[in-house]
Amino acid sequence: MAHLGRAADPQEPAVTILAFAAAADLLGVAQLRWPLDGPCTAQGLMAALCARYPQLGRCRQWVRLAVNGRYARPEQPVVAGDEVALIPPVAGG
Repeated sequence: MAHLGRAADPQEPAVTILAFAAAADLLGVAQLRWPLDGPCTAQGLMAALCARYPQLGRCRQWVRLAVNGRYARPEQPVVAGDEVALIPPVAGG
């Protein structure tokens, strides 16, 4: 499960979270390091992020997760070293 309350130590297992557009605004940062205490899924990581950042939780239904450049299914494992992107809807013209 993804850890909730502390900054990731450079020596402990962690993932890199990249937040784009409105997701970065909701988190207040575009990138952060997130510690993993053990096995985690994309859905579990999103739940932990929403618990830590309630403002993200209010918009959870429209933010997609990508793991290592590919959109993730909820049950997809997330492991230390992965790059996880929070991607809000994109409008174009």
